[in-house]
This record gives sequence, structure tokens and C-alpha cells, in this order.
Amino acid sequence: MGGAVQRPNAIRQVALAAGPDLDATLAYWRDILLVPTHARFDPPGIAFVMIGGVRLFFSATNKPATTYLDIADIDSFCAGITVKGVDIAIPAELVHTDMAGQFGPAGESEWMAFVKDPAGNTIALVERKPS
Repeated sequence: MGGAVQRPNAIRQVALAAGPDLDATLAYWRDILLVPTHARFDPPGIAFVMIGGVRLFFSATNKPATTYLDIADIDSFCAGITVKGVDIAIPAELVHTDMAGQFGPAGESEWMAFVKDPAGNTIALVERKPS
């Protein structure tokens, strides 16, 4: 029954608010962020999307949270969602130059933009670029 305690080796699931209108929140993730619904259960009114093997769990009982999503071309992505009527709360800007290579290749810069979904979740769009 003993055995060595091991640390977690992956993130399984992150809880996000569904807000008062689960359909609107899922439509935003599908139509704006291009992430389809993986599963939905009514009742109780919960849903899941999958990104890179991690489940995002939407429920009206969850509080809004911040999720950081890797984006291949942040400038084009932001331009595309602006055309769809999305308000970008914070436009793409340089937030960090990783000189030591702590979070990826040394010398790359990290750019972020921030948007909010209908449930109030903050979505950070992140791109690492060569400096």
C-alpha cells in the first residue's frame, strides 16, 4: 500500500465558467477560437473542449479563469477575429524576451494578446517569436 509518491505528470482538465449561456460560450470557442465542442451533457449543462490533450470543462458553477493558448501567428489571428467582431482587450504586445531559454529556445520573445469569452473567461493568445 505504501510506495513512493510521484508528482503529477500532466494536466488533465481545467475548469472554466460557462456563464449564463453555455451555447454562446461554446459558439465563441468554436467560431472564434476554432476549438470544437468535444462533449456536452444536458442535464446538467456542462461541456468540454480539448486542446493538446487537455480538457477544458465548462460549467455554470465554475468561476471565470484565464487560459493561455499557443497561437502560430498572433498578428494574423488577432486581425481575423477582429473582423469577426471580437474586441481585443489587450492587443498583441511583447511581454518577455527569454534570454536564458527558460520557457523555450533562448533569445525568443513572447507576445500576448488578451480576449474574453461570453462567460467572462480571459483567453491569452500567446506566440513565441525569434528575436
